[in-house]
Amino acid sequence: MIAAVTVFCGSSDLVDAKYFDAARELGEKLARRRWRLVYGGGSVGLMGELARTVLAHGGAVTGVIPKALLDLGVGETTVTELVVTEGLRDRKAIMDSRGDAFVALPGGMGTFEEILEVMTLKQLGYHRKPVAVLDLDGYYEPLWTQIQRGIDLGFIKAEYLDVWYPAPDVDALLRYLEAYRPHGYGLKWDTTR
Repeated sequence: MIAAVTVFCGSSDLVDAKYFDAARELGEKLARRRWRLVYGGGSVGLMGELARTVLAHGGAVTGVIPKALLDLGVGETTVTELVVTEGLRDRKAIMDSRGDAFVALPGGMGTFEEILEVMTLKQLGYHRKPVAVLDLDGYYEPLWTQIQRGIDLGFIKAEYLDVWYPAPDVDALLRYLEAYRPHGYGLKWDTTR
């Protein structure tokens, strides 16, 4: 049962309009489902667009932002709940604990780091929540290719390819979250050697 979705996404205002369109579409559809948005608390880029859209459609938003970023003036203070943290690590811990599912829209290094961490935590059995990325125009295809390379070279077990779902569009992403059934994975390490 999903009540809140933690979304990682870019904070750049310099990206193509199609990414903002996708953020608005996701925001509207999260609000329609009454799923609370948990996100990084920013007012800029896809982060701000997503939060404002959820709010505009009557949804609830929890923003989690480090004090240093809030002090820079890039925080969205109109959210339902604003949690101010000391740094990035406690910000992520709060975002992880508050969401029933994890989603990444296209984003930069921070987004990559955040989604890879929740994938790693799932692989290690720390959570069994769904993890999905919006693979708009193949944005996450290089990451998929890198993970497959890790499998081919023996660094990653093949079963871990499904710790995440690269969705081609918002509707496919939401269908995945709604139909998700958790399952466990075997031990990451081969201890028989």
